[in-house]
Order: sequence, then structure tokens, then C-alpha cells
Amino acid sequence: MTTNYPEVWDLDVFFEGGSSSPQFAAHLEKTAALVQDLQQFVSELAVPQSATETAGLLQVIDKVKDVRQHMAQAGAFLSCLNAQNIKDREAMLLLGKVSSLYAEVAPSYEKLRQIVGEIEETTFQQLITADELAPFAFILTEWRDASKESLSEEEEALISSLTVDGYRSWGEMYDLLISDIRVEVEIDGEMKSLSVGQANNLSSHKDPKVRKAAFEAIEKVFTEREEFFAKTLNHLAGFRLNVYKKRGWDNVLKEPLTINRMKEETLDAMWGAITERKATFANYLTHKAQMLGDEKLNWHDFDAPVTEATAKMDYQEGAAFILKHFGRFGAELEAFSRKAFEDGWIEAEDRDNKKPGGFCTGFPLAQQSRIFMTYSGSMSNVATLAHELGHAFHSYALRPVHPLNTGYAMNVAETASTFAEMIVADAAVEEASTKEEKIALLEDKVQRSVAFFMNIHARFLFETRFYEERKNGVVSSKRLNELMEQAQREAYVDALGETHPHFWATKLHFFITGVPFYNFPYTFGYLFSLSIYAKAKEEGTGFEEKYIALLRDTAVMTVEDLAMKHLGEDITKRDFWLKGIALCEKDVEEFIALTSN
Repeated sequence: MTTNYPEVWDLDVFFEGGSSSPQFAAHLEKTAALVQDLQQFVSELAVPQSATETAGLLQVIDKVKDVRQHMAQAGAFLSCLNAQNIKDREAMLLLGKVSSLYAEVAPSYEKLRQIVGEIEETTFQQLITADELAPFAFILTEWRDASKESLSEEEEALISSLTVDGYRSWGEMYDLLISDIRVEVEIDGEMKSLSVGQANNLSSHKDPKVRKAAFEAIEKVFTEREEFFAKTLNHLAGFRLNVYKKRGWDNVLKEPLTINRMKEETLDAMWGAITERKATFANYLTHKAQMLGDEKLNWHDFDAPVTEATAKMDYQEGAAFILKHFGRFGAELEAFSRKAFEDGWIEAEDRDNKKPGGFCTGFPLAQQSRIFMTYSGSMSNVATLAHELGHAFHSYALRPVHPLNTGYAMNVAETASTFAEMIVADAAVEEASTKEEKIALLEDKVQRSVAFFMNIHARFLFETRFYEERKNGVVSSKRLNELMEQAQREAYVDALGETHPHFWATKLHFFITGVPFYNFPYTFGYLFSLSIYAKAKEEGTGFEEKYIALLRDTAVMTVEDLAMKHLGEDITKRDFWLKGIALCEKDVEEFIALTSN
């Protein structure tokens, strides 16, 4: 009996009626009331003077939990509405209301951090070791440390209020600009009007003329509108940099590293190891270019199929494949993922007016997740689906944990997703029925390594240099294109033919306001998960329990401590990262060997 899983997600289970939902309107009202209650409570909260004064902190922790869960539920719902239909203007307006609530509650969070920061040191240490507060020791210490970096309460409140129309609004502007774009591409003699996401999907088309036409059409439309995107990016970065300057932060990486609970020493070790070993991946790019009849690989040919036997799976087949191999890792991962498929947690339908890309978002009050993507049947789509299910499983693993201890950072979030992706990618290669199919699937793995080691590195180089130049004033669209091209040539160690100068404008990640530098955590997660995956293969199905234990610690310690506790590794050293890269190099060597005969 063939299971028929829904390809369109169910959002009505949360709030029936989409952006005009009366239930959602009521939820926003309740959230606003919870925000006001927290504001009142924090305004009256006194700084604890002794180790016995735990009651106030426990109460405020509970109130913060309620506000965060209600805000996250609202934000997740609107993100889903906005992604499934970029023409849903009401959803975009509602996002503005939620942004206002975030700005309204931010001063209370800041005051709370200052209260925790003002506790006398000995008293604070006694409080966080008390039975009631010990589970929150890491978070309370983070709040205390953050208070030392903060401006005055009034200044922080002003910054928060200005984010609504100054900072977050620029991120919303990007969504509006993207939603208005149509890409005109000729396919089989017929002109098609496509969304950006649909046009991007043509990068793996078997016809080189279609791939090139799609790439050139994307470049053309973003060239025509580059000034709008340049203005948006400049103002977003300008706001962020002005806040940094006011706080006395000169290093543009300070905020992203703090958010990711990561040392700069670790980041440098990771990029250093990757740069040291890039030659292997440059060889792959040159080899593929030669297979396609070129000296160097052009951007629009990255995803070009190299065999006629490129594996395809429809959505039902892809789901079955994922479940089969998740089951070989662990029963809990399989059962969870089956429920996600059966209960309509996934928006996969290939249709117009959807946002490009994919994501997973959590609905904490319902303890559910939703996954967004556009599934067209490629093995890359199967891997993406597994990737997003890994994110969802991470949230599932944290269900027994207090909500205040579930705020894991992006770098470890990408660990769980990439781990799930690896399970499926390896299985696909192992089960290939022909040499041609194995080549195609092996290349899919290699392409992910290239993406994390080169594409993400290019994004990191571009963003770092852009922010440094932005300190001195607005950066022109022409200069943005130059910075992007320079970053791509450097990151790909000059193995590229044609570059993608407007990549900065096409990529949502550069315009996200919630997390700055939405790039290096992907590479961290990829390599970190390789170590976990190696242990999982060594230990078999019994490893799932240890894996879940690691996931439950991701929000209550630094990544350096997490790696030492669960892997026994020092990730501030290049040696750790080189071991993971060596595994990826074997894939390249096998691919070149199989395609050189």
C-alpha cells in the first residue's frame, strides 16, 4: 500500500483562516497583554540582595517564557503565510505588528539583564547554584554578561523602538522587492514567467541553454533593480553599524560570534583549515568544467547534471527513502519524521508565487514545526527535505527542556539539519543501481562540500568586507558587485569562469535582520556534524540516545564546551576541522576516479 503524504502544509491547526484569522487576531491581543504584564513586573522587580531571594527571578523567568513562546508562535505563522504566497499583503502588514511587539518588549529584556547584572557577585553565584535556579545558570550568566555590553536603559529602549521603522522594516522591504520579481525564461521554445525560486531550480536543467538563459535572466532582472537592493542592504547594515558604534564595538563579528556562543579563535581555525585544503575542491571544479567542455566552471553550470542517469524521486518516493534511512539511524527520528509527513507539517508543492529557498520554523505552543520548500524531484530536493526535518527533530528533542533553555544558536541548529542530510546523501550513494547514478549522487555530496567550503566562504568574505567599507559610508551597487565577484574568485581559488555579481541581491540571508552574518554557521554545522556522523556510523542505532543528549545541551553551553563534553574535541584547533574536510576530500577523489575513465 502506497502512502500518499500531503504536499501542502496544514496551518489551520494553529489559526484557521490565514492572515484574516480571528483566532490569530486574538492571539496577537493575548501576546500584547503578556508583554504589558512582563513590562509591569520587570519595572517593579528589585535587585536580589541575598541568595534566598529566588522567587522574583523564578516568576520573571516564567513570564519571559510565556512572552517568547507567544511571540515565536505568531512570527512562525506569519513567516509561513508570507512564504507560501508572496502576494499575501495582509501577512506582510501583520509582520509589522509583530515587529512592533518585539520592539515594545525589548526594553523589558534589557532592564531584566541590567537587574541580573547588578546582583552582587557572591550573591549571584549563590543564586545560580540554588536548586530552583541552577537549571537557568547558563542563561542568567549570559544575561549578566550582556548587561556589561549594554548602553543605558533609555538608550537601549530608543534603539529598540527605532528598529521597527529603521531596521526590521528594511528586511521587510527586501521581502516586498523579491515578491514583485518575475523572471522571464525561454524553455523549449516557450517563454515562461517564473518566480525567483522557480528560476533558480533551472540551474540543474539538463539543457545548457536553459541553464544559461535562466542565469542570465536572473542577472538581468537584478541588474535592473540593483539600486533598490543596494539601498536596502546599505540601510540595514548602516543601522546595525551605528548601534555597534554606540556600544563601542569595532569588530563586526562580535555580535554574530556572541549569538553563536563561539570564539573567534574557533572561527579562524575553521576557515584556516578549509583554506588549507581547498585545492582538492578546486580540482573538482576544473574537472567538471572539462567534462562540460570548458576550461573553468561557469556559475550557471554548478548544478549541471554530468550523467544522463540523474536520479529523480517524486515526493512520495522521496519521503519513503528518507524514512527508510532515518529508521536505520534511530527509531525516534523515523517516528518523528513519519508524523511530520502524515500530519501535513511540510509545504513542498511546486507552484507559483512561493518564496524561494527553504526553511524550518517552530510553533512552540503547539510543540510542532513547519517545513517550507519547493520540491521538484531532484536528489538535491530529497537532501533539502532531510535537512529541514533535521531542524524539526532538533526542536522535538528539546521538548522535555524548559523553554528558556531551548534557544540554540544557528551554528548548532545547522548541525542537526546537516546530520540528517548526511544520512540520506550517504544512503543514496550506497544504493545507487548503476555507475552513472552513483556518479550523479556522489556529485550531489561533493556539491554540498563545495557550497559549504566555497560558496559560504564567499558570502562570509563579501559580508565582512562590505561591513568594513560601510563604516565609511554608503557602498554603491557597482562596488557591491565588485566585492561579490572578488569574494567568489577568492573563495573558489580562481577555479571559476563566469561569476554571479548580483548574488548579494538574490540571497535572502544578507537581508535577514534576526541574525547577522547568516553564513559561517552553515559551514560550522556541516563540519561539526561530520564528527557526530562518524561516531554514529561507528556505534550504530545505539547512538541515537547520545545524539539526543547532545541536542539537548545545544542551548546551555558554548560550542567549545559542547564539543569537548560530547565529542572530546578541541574545536579551537585546526586539527579538528581537518579531519572532517578529509572525509569530504575522499568523495571528490572517488568522483574524479569514476568520471575519468
